Amino acid sequence: MEEIKNKVAESGLLQMDLANFKPTIEIVGIDIAPQLWEGLILKEKDFRLWIKEHDWSEYQKKAVFIFCSADAIVPVWAYMLITSKLAEINAISIVGTKNELQKSLIKHSIESVDLSEYQDTKIIVKGCSDIASPEYAMATFLAHFQKVASSIMFGEPCSTVPIYKRKKGL
Repeated sequence: MEEIKNKVAESGLLQMDLANFKPTIEIVGIDIAPQLWEGLILKEKDFRLWIKEHDWSEYQKKAVFIFCSADAIVPVWAYMLITSKLAEINAISIVGTKNELQKSLIKHSIESVDLSEYQDTKIIVKGCSDIASPEYAMATFLAHFQKVASSIMFGEPCSTVPIYKRKKGL
């Protein structure tokens, strides 16, 4: 009887799942709206008191997106004060949405990969991945790994869509 061969394994194709770059840190938000006076404006004295008395330790080892859910003009310094407090406890933070924070974390995760072990590889990016903003993750992955891969495909080994192939001589 003839031995069964795994042609995909023998092909030198490396299958990668974008879910491997999914943030593992807990993501939480800080809404400035509860600190607005009558839901309209931010009083500096009251806000600074809240900053001073708030328990910032609850954000340690977390990623925080800072936003205002109210339709109010929030001065830039308010975001800066919160960001400063979060930096003191080494929390990751951005001013923006949860989705923007997830994208930032995905980008950091992808771009922190040492490319030396992927030199001249043929990569298949798994088609179905459990990750926020898969289009963003794919584009970020492609921009980073295209520097060293000989080819990048999308899908499953049995049915791939060619995305990138290095030109001969490069």
